[in-house]
Order: sequence, then C-alpha cells, then structure tokens
Amino acid sequence: MLPRSRTLPSRFQHGVIEERYDFRHYLEVEAQPKIQTETESVSIEPNYSKCFDDDGRLKRTGTFWTATAHIITAVIGSGVLSLAWAIAQLGWAVGPVVMILFAVVNLYTSSLLTQCYRTDDSVNGQRNYTYTDAVKSILGGKKFKMCGLIQYVNLFGIAIGYTIAASVSMMAIKRSNCYHESHGKDPCHMSSNGYMITFAIAEVILSQIPDFDQVWWLSIVAAIMSFTYSAVGLGLGIAKVAENGAFQGSLMGISIGAVTQAGTVTGTQKIWRSLQALGAMAFSYSFSIILIEIQDTLKSPPSEHKTMKKATLVSIMVTTVFYLLCGGMGYAAFGDHVPGNLLTGFGFYNPYWLLDIANLAIVVHLIGAYQVFSQPFFAFVEKWSARKWPKNNFVTAEHEIPIPCIGVYQLNFFRLIWRTLFVLLTTIIAMLLPFFNDVVGILGAFGFWPLTVYYPIDMYISQKKIGRWTKKWLALQMLSGCCLIISILAAVGSIAGVVLDLKTYKPFKTSY
Repeated sequence: MLPRSRTLPSRFQHGVIEERYDFRHYLEVEAQPKIQTETESVSIEPNYSKCFDDDGRLKRTGTFWTATAHIITAVIGSGVLSLAWAIAQLGWAVGPVVMILFAVVNLYTSSLLTQCYRTDDSVNGQRNYTYTDAVKSILGGKKFKMCGLIQYVNLFGIAIGYTIAASVSMMAIKRSNCYHESHGKDPCHMSSNGYMITFAIAEVILSQIPDFDQVWWLSIVAAIMSFTYSAVGLGLGIAKVAENGAFQGSLMGISIGAVTQAGTVTGTQKIWRSLQALGAMAFSYSFSIILIEIQDTLKSPPSEHKTMKKATLVSIMVTTVFYLLCGGMGYAAFGDHVPGNLLTGFGFYNPYWLLDIANLAIVVHLIGAYQVFSQPFFAFVEKWSARKWPKNNFVTAEHEIPIPCIGVYQLNFFRLIWRTLFVLLTTIIAMLLPFFNDVVGILGAFGFWPLTVYYPIDMYISQKKIGRWTKKWLALQMLSGCCLIISILAAVGSIAGVVLDLKTYKPFKTSY
C-alpha cells in the first residue's frame, strides 16, 4: 500500500484509471516537494508496482488455473453434444482423425496468437487488450476493421447458438420426466420459446457484471459443469455399448438410404451432412476469438504469453480427449441413428434422473459460457460509446447501489439498457432459427478460418518479420489456404442444412 501521508492523483482516487496512463505523470506528481517524515518511503516506484501494472491499470490477478477455466468453459461448450453426430457423418476412418487435426491446428495457431498480446516484444511490448487491438496494432488498416466485424458477428452468433442449446437442454429435462411417467407412450412434444425466455432472464441479470475479469468464478463453475455433462454422456455411451455387446457404426459413416429422425439419407444429403460435420468440429474448438481477452486477465511474471501457452496446451489436450471419448462412444452406441444432440435427442431414456442432472449441468455451463463470449462484445460497444460521448452522463456515469452482504454495485444506465437489448435480440433470433446442428455448423465455418487461422498467422508473420517465399512463410500460407477450403466447404454444408430445415419450419412454432 502507499504511505498514508501521500495521496493518489485524483483520477486514481475516483477509481478511474485510463488505459494508457502515463507512469511518468505519476512520478512527477509524487516527486513534488513535500515535508518528509521518518516513516515515509523515499521511493514510490515499488509502491506503484504493487498496485498497478505497467500500463497503469490495477494489478491483474489471473493465473494459469483461471485462464484454463476460461478456455475450458469456452471450448467444452454445446459443441461437444453434436460431435457424436459429426463423427457419424464421417465414419470411424475419418471422423476421429479430422477432430485431432482441428485440435492440432487450434493449438498451433493459438500459440502464435498468445505472442500477439504484446506488440513487438512478447515480454515488455505494448499491451493489446482485445483481439481487435492486436490486429490494429500489428496489421492495422482494413484488416483491423474486417477482423472486428467478423469477431463481433461471431460472438453474437455464439450467443444465439448457446440460447438454442440451453433451451433444448431445459426442455430435455421436462421431456425425460414425461417419457418416464408415460412409459414412452407420449411423444412429449413442446415449444422451446418459454425456455429461451427463461434463459434470457438469467442472462440479463448476469450481463450486468461490469468486466470480463469479474466472471472468473462463473467460468470455474461452468468448467465443472462441462466435465459433469461430458462425463455423463461418456458414461451413458459406454453403458449403451455394453448393452449392445458391440460397437455400432462403419468406417465411412452414415449409409445412404439410412432412415434417421430427419428422414431417409440421400446421396446429396450425405455430402451436405459430411460438410456440416466439419463445421460442427470447427465450432467445438472456437475460443481463439476471446484468447487475447483471457490473456489480458493474467498477472506477470511469468510473462503472459508463457502462462497462456501452458493454459492453452493443457485445455486443448484435456478437451480433445473428452471430445474423442464422448463423440466416439456416442457413435459407437447408436451408429447411423445417433441423435444430433447426444443428451437431448433421446437416444438415451434411462436413467432419466441422470439425464436430468446432465442437462441441468449443460444449462448452468451455457449460462456461464454465454457471458464469457459476450463480455468482449459488451466491452467493445461501451468503450466506443464512452469515447464518442465522453461527457454524456447516461453513457459514462456510475451510480453506487449498496447491496446487503455483497457490497456496492456500480450501476451504469447505458450498460443496463444496451446489454439487456443485446440479450433480447439474441433470444428473438434464436426463436426464429432454433436449428441446433445447423447453427453450430455455420458458426464454426464462419469463424474458424479468419479468427482461428488467418489473423494469428498473419500477425505472427508480421511480428517475426518472416520474409515472403521463405520456407516458413510458404508453410504457414499452405496451412491457412487448406483451412480456408475447409471453412468454405463447412459453410456450404451448413447453409444447405438450414435450407432443408426451412422447408418444414414455422416461425416461433417449432417444437421438439
């Protein structure tokens, strides 16, 4: 702490610390002639470094464990529930291999991206607080604007996808009990709209958490929930395989002519579904868009990129093992008849209480994951608005609201209204397009190449000044080109899936 007889500059007294606060200004204020006492510290630099980081912000407190929790919350999301279906489209020969390749690519490009948190020097360079800050600082110009558009559209889409997934899981709890009570005689069809509204109410409340670094506890809870429902899905898959006495499925995936819940699979549908599976697998690893934001919560030393690399490695290894086990056992249990959502498609009926626990864990996880992905979007809009209207009290004023047993909450009216509108809009769109697998595939295809591959590689080349047509440059460009082709194919397959679903769809009246 600072010596009692000294006072901080007014901007520090009021808790408003500028992003680029000049350290020299702090020293100049503190260096003004004052009467020294024997108890005063002569050097104020150690006191400063205890409270603030090198950019003038309050000391970051994130660790390897909190970063790992954030990543696992982001990675093991609703995408894991569609992996059994995705492997079923590609078969035993291709499905697991493709999944491992996605993991390797994500691990490599994420390690490149961690070095972009600081410009020029990964230890002492200027900090980039967000993904788009890194692109602007390193690449600049049009690439920055395009990256911002892609990132925030993708974050918005993920919020829609999580709303759909959460409502499906909430319905699954109701339907599993209905199945149990009717002994499977009642189809238990119901609308998802009421469940989406319930999820939205929870998100409106939680979205008022001001900053990303304040949701670490929500990420830890969500990460625990991720392992819970993944373990249940894995356990039920193993039990089903044991009951069948053999592994289902084939080397080349779902057969042409197979009868599924969506109808008979034709040759054309086989192609579309296989391409859509690529999008589902890409979506299951989509966390690069918030990697820089997570890294900005880490304390140093050690340097942020070292901690983040370690957290990324552990997180992707753990989640890949879970993905292979859950997806593989789901396909082994049901073969061509695997549901699009492993725990809500009612491939499993019993024990119904275990399904209820798993689906409740999914809902709790998605409540947290929604915030992890939405907070960067919230911060972008609010910072832009504060720069645009710095003197507008509606936008910038914080009002202290005492909360018993918790403390004082800083209420901002612009934050309250804007974030509420964001949640309402994502909910309305989710009601209009409640197609879980299709939405997951489109999001994966749209965000995978530009955000996970292209920008990290381009920034790395720029940072390390890798010359054109060198071996390393060519290798990186080939990797980027291959991933672009995969994204395009996945997008085509997912859009074709939406077109097929729209033929029998009625707005706001879809039931499960």
